Amino acid sequence: MNIKKIVYSSLVTGLLLIGGLLPFAAPASVVIAGTRVIYNAQDSEITIKLSNNGEKPALTQVWLDKGDPKADPSRIDLPFTITPPMSRIDPAKAQTLRIAYTGEPLPQDKESVFWLNMLEIPPKPMADEAGANHMQLAFRSRIKFFFRPAGLKGSVNDAPGKLTWHVADKGGKQVLQVTNPTLYHVTVIAAAVGAAKFDDGDMVAPGGTLDIPLKGHAAAAAGTKVQFTTLNDYGGPVQGEGVLQ
Repeated sequence: MNIKKIVYSSLVTGLLLIGGLLPFAAPASVVIAGTRVIYNAQDSEITIKLSNNGEKPALTQVWLDKGDPKADPSRIDLPFTITPPMSRIDPAKAQTLRIAYTGEPLPQDKESVFWLNMLEIPPKPMADEAGANHMQLAFRSRIKFFFRPAGLKGSVNDAPGKLTWHVADKGGKQVLQVTNPTLYHVTVIAAAVGAAKFDDGDMVAPGGTLDIPLKGHAAAAAGTKVQFTTLNDYGGPVQGEGVLQ
């Protein structure tokens, strides 16, 4: 639920062969190991594995962005290098990416978040398929990339338990306000106050407050229990319980 797969529209036009009935090419075959990346500042570099689970070679391009999925990769300036930025991965093979922090200033008093993008470009049709009509799509996977400075106070594992919760009225609709007093990002994938629920997933930044819409009506009395689920560093769900303030 933290991986966003997007049809990369700027390439689709060039990859479409227009015809009568267009059979779709196979879905994305290259996968990223993990659903999020944690870069600890004390590490000289980190490695990430890309695996081609498909039956054909694939060309991949990898880059980081600041949160805008439409940003032009050639214009993004971030203090990280990725090697290799482009690679061909044969079927049943893998490619190891190396990401290194180049040292330009980033906040040292809280965690920073970026997005790691992997664009998979399918191969051209085989010679025996040249006469057929095909629709080929380039797929992009996008996962969170956290830069964690050294010496941050508190523990990332304790951060979900420090969230505070309120029920508020916004425009005639109830929202569950979650405030994060910690120095770490916390991804909330589900929350419930009685019969009122939230299951769309969202992330609250360090020191930030997030309004999440509720389905159903929640009792707003202080002390009412809030059941919630967050994600840990490995992308696994962690159950938690809080109370309305």
